[in-house]
Amino acid sequence: MKVLILGGTTEASALARTLAERGIPALFSYAGRVTTPKPQPLPTRVGGFGGVAGLAAFLTESRITHLVDATHPFAERMSSNAVAAAERCGVALLALTRPPWAPQAGDRWQRVAGIEAAVAALAGPPQRVLLAIGRMHLTDFAAQPQHHYVLRLVDRPDGPPPLPHHHVTVDRGPFTREGDLALLREHGIERLVCKNAGGTGAAAKLAAARELGLPVVMIDRPALPPRREAHTIDDVLDWLA
Repeated sequence: MKVLILGGTTEASALARTLAERGIPALFSYAGRVTTPKPQPLPTRVGGFGGVAGLAAFLTESRITHLVDATHPFAERMSSNAVAAAERCGVALLALTRPPWAPQAGDRWQRVAGIEAAVAALAGPPQRVLLAIGRMHLTDFAAQPQHHYVLRLVDRPDGPPPLPHHHVTVDRGPFTREGDLALLREHGIERLVCKNAGGTGAAAKLAAARELGLPVVMIDRPALPPRREAHTIDDVLDWLA
C-alpha cells in the first residue's frame, strides 16, 4: 500500500499525522497556492501535476495504490482531475471532505451558485464588505468598486488588490467567534461574502455575523463528478483497511 494525500486542509494534515504515526507509506502534495505551507510528517511535494495526464503519470511512477483527495471543497479542477486520473490508473480514490454548513436560526444567508453570482449580489449602494474567499477571485469584485472591502488572506498579496477601497488582514485559521466579532466591529462590516467550505476552522465568522444580524452572501460548492466521500479520519482508515 502507498497513499497519496492531496492536501491543503486541516483534515489533510490530521490524516498525514495519523498515517505517519501508524507507519503507513504515504506522500503529501500541496497545490502551491500558499507561500509558507504547513510542514508535514510525510514526504511532501509542492505544485501542480499537469492536469489529468500528469497526475496519472505520477500515480503510476510513484506506485500509488490509494489516493485521498483532501483538498479544499472549492478545489474543483484538482478534485475533478483526481477522479479522472484515479479511474485511468485503476487507483482507489476517496475524498476526505467536510459536510457543508447549513443555515441556523438567525442567519441571513443569500445563497449563490458561484463567484459571478456573488459579485452580482453586491450590486447597490456602498457597503463595508468582508471578503473571505481567498485571493484567487479578488479581481472579479472590481466589477463592484463602490464598496470598501476587508480582505482576509492567508498570505499578503504580491501586489495591491484591484479594488479601489480595501484593507488587507493576514491571518490563518482556525478562527474564534470572539476574534471574528472584534474584526467585524472594528471595520464596521455590513455584509460578508464567503464560500461554503464547511468544517469548524472558518465557521466563527458565521456565528459572529449571526450575532450581529449581518447578511451573508454564501457561495455554494461546485458540482463534482461522482466519487466516494468520507468525513472522518476513522472512515479513511477503515477504507484503507
